[in-house]
Amino acid sequence: MIGRSFTGRRRLKDLLLQSDNRFCADCNAPDPKWASANIGVFICLKCCGVHRSLGTHISKVLSVTLDEWSDDEVDAMIEVGGNASANSIYEAYIPEGYIKPGPDASHEQRAKFIRSKYELQEFLKPSLRIVSGKSNLSSSSKSFMDSFKSTSSQRMEGMVEFIGIVKVKVIQGTNLAIRDIKSSDPYVILNLGQQTVQTTVVRSNLNPVWNEEHMLSVPEHYGQLKLKVFDHDTFSADDIMGEADIDLQPLITSAMAFGDAGMFGDMQIGKWLKSDDNALVEDSPVNIIDGKVKQMISLKLQNVESGEMELELEWIPLDQ
Repeated sequence: MIGRSFTGRRRLKDLLLQSDNRFCADCNAPDPKWASANIGVFICLKCCGVHRSLGTHISKVLSVTLDEWSDDEVDAMIEVGGNASANSIYEAYIPEGYIKPGPDASHEQRAKFIRSKYELQEFLKPSLRIVSGKSNLSSSSKSFMDSFKSTSSQRMEGMVEFIGIVKVKVIQGTNLAIRDIKSSDPYVILNLGQQTVQTTVVRSNLNPVWNEEHMLSVPEHYGQLKLKVFDHDTFSADDIMGEADIDLQPLITSAMAFGDAGMFGDMQIGKWLKSDDNALVEDSPVNIIDGKVKQMISLKLQNVESGEMELELEWIPLDQ
């Protein structure tokens, strides 16, 4: 199963490397990282939003880097042949003088063009237009969509789909609370959904240094990453030394918006802002560093007399 999934992503990335697929099918923006699996085109983030608004019966949008693709979905993309092949059909009858939107087009311009192109099918050869308004051009593509809906609904029942991995580097604690006579034996527990990871115990240290990395899979409907610090006791229950909740949305939203971070130089792409509603010591920027999306976080532990924690988060797409 894992091997087939990897092979599918490899085939998809090979298709994306075709010269015509290096630009959005609808606005020619460079380096598209999204696709319409049933139409068979690669599109940019801005056009992706319009495609989603059409509904999955017209355009089934998937991320090239973050979503899991079935073999049927990859096969359908390859069968279409790429953006040039698809556009030779969907843009075959663009009226003379009609200006296709460019990379800097407004949302309204994109929406009008994309709806005309796929939903209303105004630029198709008249004999190919479908009265129902759906964008399937042949019986084979229609049967694919039918099979996709069926297998997709079955696959989702009772299963959790993951969108990526977050690597958490637990760096250090500072001025942690005393839970033994003069010190504590701290360790950290991280929880995301049904997953729990734990650091090693640092003996007799209120300023422990871990520098430990732990991986957690991020589900599609992720919540907050929960951190708790405990004092290890040999003969009694471990005492809690504070806790904090970590909002993953700034990291994940920024990473997904930029797609392949390796295409960019070092830069800030997002920020988690300090407020009275979170445990941040200071604003936490999201940066691209050496082609990786990372976020440094300093937290003031809650429900305890003292203590701060320093972490580094890194977003890892499923295709890495």
